[in-house]
Amino acid sequence: MDQRVCVAGVGMIPFAKPGQSESYDVMGAEAVRAALADAGVEYASIQQAYAGFVYGDSTSGQVALYSVGLSGIPVVNVNNNCSTGSSALWLARQAVAGGAAECVLVLGFEQMQPGALGMHWKDRPSPVEKFNEVITKARGWDPGAPFAAQYFGAAGAAYAERHGVAPDTFAKISVKARRHAANNPYAVFRKQVTLEEVLASPVIYGPLTRLQCCPPTCGAAAAVICSEDYARRHGLRTDVVIRGQAMTTDRPSSFDESDLTKLVGYDMTKAAAEQVYESTGVGPEDIGVVELHDCFTTNEVLSYEALGLTPEGTAEKFISDGDNTYGGRVVTNPSGGLLSKGHPLGATGLAQCAELVWQLRGQAGARQVDGVKLALQHNIGLGGAAVVTLYEKTG
Repeated sequence: MDQRVCVAGVGMIPFAKPGQSESYDVMGAEAVRAALADAGVEYASIQQAYAGFVYGDSTSGQVALYSVGLSGIPVVNVNNNCSTGSSALWLARQAVAGGAAECVLVLGFEQMQPGALGMHWKDRPSPVEKFNEVITKARGWDPGAPFAAQYFGAAGAAYAERHGVAPDTFAKISVKARRHAANNPYAVFRKQVTLEEVLASPVIYGPLTRLQCCPPTCGAAAAVICSEDYARRHGLRTDVVIRGQAMTTDRPSSFDESDLTKLVGYDMTKAAAEQVYESTGVGPEDIGVVELHDCFTTNEVLSYEALGLTPEGTAEKFISDGDNTYGGRVVTNPSGGLLSKGHPLGATGLAQCAELVWQLRGQAGARQVDGVKLALQHNIGLGGAAVVTLYEKTG
């Protein structure tokens, strides 16, 4: 793969609570039109499209795209749980980098229902059955708690026990997320909260309270990906490139070591990040801004260390020193993250992409991180997949 890959355009719509959004096809088409306009290309120029969503019937991607144009191009529907948007981006980048296409569209959308995530198919093996076995053996099973909150809550509890972390450490992540989201017009929750309010909200599982869990959300985001040669020939932007990217899945350590932090993707994330760092020669110390997968506050803490932003066992100090926000070492989730911006599963990875492209262009408004040249994206889905993407400002 020797074609340099540019992000020529991005677009997204404001995220919304379930029941307060347009239908998925309308949201998806709106995000696509925004990305095309940002890139300055017509839909007729797109050679392939990848559409990511989790909750929807097959070929929903075509429905979202057909209102934009009926050009006969290949449309690939992608479902990789919460990492769906980044998985679609990974496929698009491969197509361009490998020379299979020069100008590709990536779309992610989700029209979610209220309440915690659930399994829709009861008459066949669950893709998280192995996860349930591990957590049941380690902590027992609480039938009254959402399954995802049990995974990440138990992982956070295990981390806290291992490193002697205070309970309010996790809650501080929510305070930061809301503070960042206050400057994001696309975010669902923009009202700031105090540490006391986060801790006083209803307990969901383990150290997790309600304000430490991402909300079900509806939304869409999109990106136009093209080769640098194509961009230059057509007068498109070349100032943001995907310098490195890796996708990983589970290995035996996710299940065989009874380590709940590894169960929720620590090793997947670590491996993907290391592949990106090794292939690009960039280290975590070079990164100025990160959009990472904060589906729960506990996972943001784990991800700091898995991504190498701070050494293992030091996340609490990293947080207390303010190294995870403006004025610190690396600004994490300037968008407000999944906790505040929202987590429409298929759209999340493309929303992260949009935020980081805006940051690198200097278009993030009040969220802008000064002087940022390199930006890192982290998106995971249990079952499992982790995608880490490194963007670079070239202009």
